[in-house]
Amino acid sequence: MSETTYTAVATSTAEGRNGGRATSDDGALDVGLAVPKAFGGAGDGTNPEQLFAAGWASCFVGAVRRVAGAKKVPLNDLAVVAEVTLHHDTDAGEFHLSAALHLEATGIDQATADELVRGAHQVCPYSKATRGNVEVTLDATVA
Repeated sequence: MSETTYTAVATSTAEGRNGGRATSDDGALDVGLAVPKAFGGAGDGTNPEQLFAAGWASCFVGAVRRVAGAKKVPLNDLAVVAEVTLHHDTDAGEFHLSAALHLEATGIDQATADELVRGAHQVCPYSKATRGNVEVTLDATVA
């Protein structure tokens, strides 16, 4: 049985990614949207890919901590860098996403970091939601 824990509500207005705004119902999020310069836009705002990357990176940090806690692995400094790439299939006229998740950790060995990133990818809700739909690469770096 699944229990609802939280529902995020956000609205995008006007032209969406091309000059619109994205806001959350509680007012905590209020950002201007713009097509990135790399995609031929003005780049004077954020874009859906950045927002998705930020959400996934944040969620993945929590998933790494959850897996580490279950395995009794103490963590020091920890960061997740999420790269979300928008691809354009010009022949089909369609777009799709790919992602790379990079774990950066200190105080653990490489094998443990690799195990944590694989485990986190199994439990992270973003990873679950994209599984089978988004090509994802994982890696870990320890210092």
